[in-house]
Amino acid sequence: MSPSLWLALVGACLVISCTPGAGAVNTMSNSLGSGWTRSIWGILGQQLALVVHIAIVAAGVGALVSRSQVAFDAIRYIGAAYLVFLGVRQLRASTAADDNAHVTREPAWSMFRRGLLVNLTNPKAIVFFLAFIPQFVRLDRALVPQYAIVAATVVAVDILVMWFLFAVAARGLVRFTAREAGRRTVNRVFGALFVGVGVALAAVH
Repeated sequence: MSPSLWLALVGACLVISCTPGAGAVNTMSNSLGSGWTRSIWGILGQQLALVVHIAIVAAGVGALVSRSQVAFDAIRYIGAAYLVFLGVRQLRASTAADDNAHVTREPAWSMFRRGLLVNLTNPKAIVFFLAFIPQFVRLDRALVPQYAIVAATVVAVDILVMWFLFAVAARGLVRFTAREAGRRTVNRVFGALFVGVGVALAAVH
């Protein structure tokens, strides 16, 4: 891959990653609930899902999914239902705690698994990568190294944006969530965001 093409890839990845979505909402929620440092576990789960999506596209399965309305809708509704579930759980989360309590330490595996499922159950990501990746792959050259470069770039950029933009942005709400009223408000906001993204995923074709 030429330097100019790679720079174009980096620019495209930055625009994509900076666009708020389920991954951004999940990252901010993790940062608020478990702290900025530990929010990386959810981000890593999201990255594994992106790698899976890219591998699916590279294997040609993405084309089959994009052409099968039944398969696409099945994955879409499962993903939407999962996001709504996360939203409802956030809305119902307990806010009772000592005002001096430390940040709750959710297990790393729990955050990783949720991040993986949030991105993995989004069929639009497969369709998006199906249209996106060919712009940066040359069929007359070895494909594996090119897909490896694309995957590494997508993951690196997304980690930086998620951790140093969305997770950091959530840190600004730490003082607000020190009180029960603040925690309740944040739970409602993020719960509503999860539900909203889930409904949008199910409704938008």
